[in-house]
Amino acid sequence: MDLSTTYLGLKLRTPLVPSASPLSEHVDSIKQMEDAGASAVVLYSLFEEQLRMEAQDLHFHTTFGTESFAEALTYFPEPEEYRMGPEEYLEHIRKAKEAVDIPIIASLNGSTIGGWTEFARKMQQAGADALELNIYYIPTDVNLNGTEVEKTYVDILQNVKSVVSIPVSVKLSPFFSNIANMSKKLADAGADGLVLFNRFYQPDIDLEELEITPHVILSTPHALRLPLRWIAILYGRINADLAATSGIHSAKDVIKMLMAGAKVTQMCSALLRNGIGHIRRVEQDLTKWLLEYEYESVQQMQGSMSQIHCEDPTGYERAQYMKALTYYRKEYAYI
Repeated sequence: MDLSTTYLGLKLRTPLVPSASPLSEHVDSIKQMEDAGASAVVLYSLFEEQLRMEAQDLHFHTTFGTESFAEALTYFPEPEEYRMGPEEYLEHIRKAKEAVDIPIIASLNGSTIGGWTEFARKMQQAGADALELNIYYIPTDVNLNGTEVEKTYVDILQNVKSVVSIPVSVKLSPFFSNIANMSKKLADAGADGLVLFNRFYQPDIDLEELEITPHVILSTPHALRLPLRWIAILYGRINADLAATSGIHSAKDVIKMLMAGAKVTQMCSALLRNGIGHIRRVEQDLTKWLLEYEYESVQQMQGSMSQIHCEDPTGYERAQYMKALTYYRKEYAYI
């Protein structure tokens, strides 16, 4: 059975890829992922705030007290002469590349151009096979229009692409007025792949301490419906590989995403719940299903149920909404 696929120009053994998560913070865990069958690994994200904080810390420590003596004014170089960035992340890339044979995809998480370009170049130099831009941007300025928001995404991508030669994907949220048009803009701007979709973790209020607290809820299989729909709509319409994430827990979830048009499926919550060995179980179940339904390869099914190949393309659009409501009323009419 040929489970191979291509993503971002990389030949992968299977479409099973662990997404950015704490599981990739240790090289031993990355080796376990490879042993369990992962075809590539997306490293945990390096946050823009970390880059900014390190720059601020270095600025403080190299300028504190320098005006105490006149001769000290020229003792330290200006902060902009330093090449900034958390060296631990770069070293982690190097060690991971030495430890495993599968591709390592580095991840940058931010919302402005900032230090992205410089650090993207360093990630490539450290050995990353590709780069995932995890743009986590929630516009809250009431005077900021949609065009300006979209331009921010395109600008970040183009600036990063201008300094690296490795493939670059963009991890998107679904919160655009027209996600199809936004996807095309990014593909036209040079995105080698799009990862659908980023999950914004919503805050909560602690009623005891009266403060805002983070609230992380792992995904369930129900979360796959949104990326499934848009991958099926975008497949064959934009010049970029599509990666599915959110709600992928079993081989059936993987199969659905592949049929919609995904090149790879990224898992996080399923591995946090079930352990890294879950990758092996998903691959076994995927192989079993393909044999049962007489598929010879993963590529044979990719995009087969996308909107382009669907007999009823409105199934992914508004008509399906009316059908769902009609079904719901009949199903619960006697409850």
